[in-house]
Amino acid sequence: MTERTARLNALRGLLRELGVFIPVGAENVVPAVWALVEDADSDLPDALRPLFAEASQEIREIEARVKKVERQLEALASQLPAVAYLLSIPGIGLLTATALVAFIGDIRRFPSGRHLASYLGLTPREFSSGLKRYLGPISKRGDGYLRTLLIHGARSVLHHAQTRQPDRFRSWAHHLAKTHVQNKAAVAVANKPARIIWAVWSRQQPYCQLQPAA
Repeated sequence: MTERTARLNALRGLLRELGVFIPVGAENVVPAVWALVEDADSDLPDALRPLFAEASQEIREIEARVKKVERQLEALASQLPAVAYLLSIPGIGLLTATALVAFIGDIRRFPSGRHLASYLGLTPREFSSGLKRYLGPISKRGDGYLRTLLIHGARSVLHHAQTRQPDRFRSWAHHLAKTHVQNKAAVAVANKPARIIWAVWSRQQPYCQLQPAA
């Protein structure tokens, strides 16, 4: 997906230099580029048409590979009950759910949600001096890929906190977004799902069935 995003941004940047502006969004770029390439009267220089056509085709091939992987993950997920429970959590998609199950294996390794959050590097580092306790940035221990997936999911929760059906988690995230800068809010929100992941997975219950204290 990173490769696809980079190519889409490169196409938009090159077209912008030529005075052609395409709205942001993967669904807009390739159709617009193909239309320019196929239109003999467009402002796209003839020498650049093969380059843009090749780049568009490469993006389509990347998308086809992504869809193939998604189908494989869906087939795998159907055989893993834990994935279905994890998918019920706001901000947790198929890629994150399957990655968590593959990487962690047995959730019983962790006695609590806080231990899981700490393992994923999502708890703040503590600095103590005398009787004073200071909490710094997150520790960033554990697997960086999983942590990145959870933070991306947290950004999605923050983005949709107002538009989706409210619950305690989304309401809390929405309130947090009002008092924290975006990156800090995303990291803080990512810590919460790590604890919810432990509760959902260890209890074998979907998110909506968790007890209020979870």
